[in-house]
Amino acid sequence: MGSDLFGSYAESSCAALVASISSFGINHELTPMLYPLIISSVGVVVCLITTLFATDFFEIKAVKEIEPALKRQLIISTILMTIGVGFVSWIALPSSFTIFNFGDQKAVKNWQLFLCVAVGLWAGLIIGFVTEYYTSNAYSPVQDVADSSRTGAATNVIFGLALGYKSCIIPIFAIAVSIFVSFSFAAMYGIAVAALGMLSTIATGLAIAAYGPISDNAGGIAEMAGMSHRIRKRTDALDAAGNTTAAIRKGFAIGSAALVSLALFGAFVSRAAISTVDVLTPKVFIGWLVGAMLPYWFSAMTMKSVGSAALKMVEEVRRQFNTIPGLMEGTAKPGYATCVKISTDASIKEMIPPGALVMLTPLVVGIFFGVETLSGVLAGSLVSGVQIAISASNTGGAWDNAKKYIEAGASPHAKSLGPKGSDPHKAAVVGDTIGDPLKDTSGPSLNILIKLMAVESLVFAPFFATHGGLLFKIF
Repeated sequence: MGSDLFGSYAESSCAALVASISSFGINHELTPMLYPLIISSVGVVVCLITTLFATDFFEIKAVKEIEPALKRQLIISTILMTIGVGFVSWIALPSSFTIFNFGDQKAVKNWQLFLCVAVGLWAGLIIGFVTEYYTSNAYSPVQDVADSSRTGAATNVIFGLALGYKSCIIPIFAIAVSIFVSFSFAAMYGIAVAALGMLSTIATGLAIAAYGPISDNAGGIAEMAGMSHRIRKRTDALDAAGNTTAAIRKGFAIGSAALVSLALFGAFVSRAAISTVDVLTPKVFIGWLVGAMLPYWFSAMTMKSVGSAALKMVEEVRRQFNTIPGLMEGTAKPGYATCVKISTDASIKEMIPPGALVMLTPLVVGIFFGVETLSGVLAGSLVSGVQIAISASNTGGAWDNAKKYIEAGASPHAKSLGPKGSDPHKAAVVGDTIGDPLKDTSGPSLNILIKLMAVESLVFAPFFATHGGLLFKIF
């Protein structure tokens, strides 16, 4: 689970660096060109200092302190990063310099660039807090989803979907405000450094991302080893906190992907020599509609891939139970290798069609329909992809923690829904099963869709501008 975040952060960081450095105007001062790298360097130092607060300054003595400690990491790193960026912006940047703004020169002051980074940084923290509120079983949204399990799996699913849709509201406003502020101050370069600001606490993000799968695997090992209920109870608490941290880091990744993709979109428009992107133009509008559809198509592919692999896995497990004597009694070993092979084969083969969709769409649209239609496709996929990704990740995380809320029985309300094996718990398990491909596959992978399409379109922009639009030229 941590690898998808690392890949997402790495891609976003590289894309933001390219988009920002390529935006500089006629002066080409060295320090402003290195400013994106300076931001990343400060982030590394800040995250190293932040680690000390978790390991040396604050000791966790109770289960209820786990999630606050992880949230404190985000707060501390954001505050320290704001101070650090303000300091380097003051000493490293000239008081004023120029950048490209769609072919024109725009003068930017150092304090404006600092605000661009800061607004992205704090927008990321807001997204993280909202994600925690909607996915942690310490708050009412997840508890409401758990309570809906009283009347069966259907109401659990309905409440979970509603939670995911509602969780998009504040993050989208946060992203919108950061885009408006950063573009007003420094055009597309401002959006690129705002994305870097959101990514600047990457080390802390990766740390809390690794926390989730480590605690999850520890719980699995404890269960397989037949350890005491007391140990399993602790690993379940760690796992529940890990689900929340996983949702938080996915929120960061999705938010930064939106900003990076917009910066790359601006670079594509400039490189393709598009003067305006007019939605009322038929070429652009049809591209917008198709682009908004692509995340749904992509998600359908990935969801079905998970379902197909799960179906094969269940059939194999049933076959082993029916054909291996003593397996049900625990006296014989199951065929682990076959199950692992099913999973690994599916992870590679089933990803070919979604990957082809992402790679071929810009080429087909650019060659046959031209850069105007492709600009609409990129804009549409960005608008719908971000919101689907947020809702999918948060819905899956909420369903998972609703199940764990019932299993833990840490409050009178939770005890009234349990114990394990009760009808509400069975309903919550159904929701958790539906949510796993949403939060672990479709949601995170949409980041790749919107960024990779933007990068590929940017690379081929001159070719599309010169030789593209064959269908419109013919007809």
